[in-house]
Amino acid sequence: MQPTNTNKRIDTLDYLRGFALLGIILVNIPALMWIEPPKLANDIAYSRFLTLFVEGKFFIIFSFLFGIGFYLFISRAKARGEKAYALFSRRLLILLLMGLVHFYFQPGEALTVYAFFGFVALPFYKMRKEINLIIGFILLAITAYFGLKILMPFPLILLGLAAGQYRLFENISMHRRKIMLVTIIMGCISIASWFYQWLYVPDVIVNIDNMTKDQLEAHSTNIEQFALIGLQFSPFASAFYMGTIILLLQSTLFQRLLAPLKAYGRMALTNYLGQTALILVIGHAFQLIGHLRYIESLWICLGIYVCQLLFSKLWLHFFRFGPMEWLWRMGTYWTVPPLRQSNKDSL
Repeated sequence: MQPTNTNKRIDTLDYLRGFALLGIILVNIPALMWIEPPKLANDIAYSRFLTLFVEGKFFIIFSFLFGIGFYLFISRAKARGEKAYALFSRRLLILLLMGLVHFYFQPGEALTVYAFFGFVALPFYKMRKEINLIIGFILLAITAYFGLKILMPFPLILLGLAAGQYRLFENISMHRRKIMLVTIIMGCISIASWFYQWLYVPDVIVNIDNMTKDQLEAHSTNIEQFALIGLQFSPFASAFYMGTIILLLQSTLFQRLLAPLKAYGRMALTNYLGQTALILVIGHAFQLIGHLRYIESLWICLGIYVCQLLFSKLWLHFFRFGPMEWLWRMGTYWTVPPLRQSNKDSL
C-alpha cells in the first residue's frame, strides 16, 4: 500500500490544485464583496456562466484532491516509520484552527469542512479500496441528487482516498486510455446536463409585482431548479475538467503552457487564504464593498490571478514551501523545516 517513492511530488496534483483555485475565487468573491443579484444584461450573462460552468465544480475538484493528499500523507509517513495517524490528526487540527480564523472573514470557507471530514474519514484509510470507491460513489450520488453541498466533501474525500489506493496519479501513463474514455463520457454527460439545465434558466427581467401566483411559483421553481440541476451534475463536469487537464499534461507543450498553475497549486493553502485577504483589502481600500457589479468582480479576480501566479513562481524560486504551507508543516511535525530553497524539495 506504500507509494513507490516516499518523497517525490506528483506534479499533476499541483496543476489540478492550481486549476481548482482559479474557479474557487470566482464563486467566493460575490459574497465577500456583497454583490447584489445581477440586473444588467452582461451581469446576468456572467452570473449564468458561473452557475453553469463554475458553481459547485471546482470545490469538488479540491475536495477530491484533499482525499488524495490524505492518502499520500499517511502512506508516506508510514513508509518512513513515523506515527502517521498522530501526525495527520495534528495536521487536521491545525487546518481546523486556520479555518476557524478564516471563517471570521469568509463564512463560506472550506478548511473547517475539510478538517472535520478528514477526521471522519481517518478509519477509512484501512478499508479496502473497492469499499471506499463504492461508499464514495453512493454517498456522492445521494448528496448531489438532494443538493446537500455541505455534505459532498466527505464522499469526495473517500473517492480521492480510493484514487490514491489505486495509485491512479502515480501511474497516469498506464491509465491514459481509461482516463481518456472516462473524460469523453463525462464530457458528453456534462454537455447534455448543461442543455438540460438551460431549460430552467430564469427569465432575464421579471416584474414580481405584476405576476400571478402561478407565475411567481413557476419563476421561483426555475431559479431553484437551475441551481439544483447544476449541483446534481457537477461531479460529471468536475471529472470532465480534471480528465481534460490530466490528458493535456501528457504533452510537454501543455506542461509548459500550464506551468504557472503548478506553482500556484504547490502553494494552494497560501493562495486560497490569500484570495480572501486580497479581495477584502481591495474591497475596503477602494470602497467597493456593496458597490460592485458581477462582471466587475471578474476583472478583480483576473488581477488577483496575475499577482498570485507571479508571486507563487517567484516565491518557490527561493523557498521550498509557501508561507502557510511552511507554518502548517511546522505545526504538524513540531520542528522548524528549512525554508530556503537548496534543491528540489518533496511533499
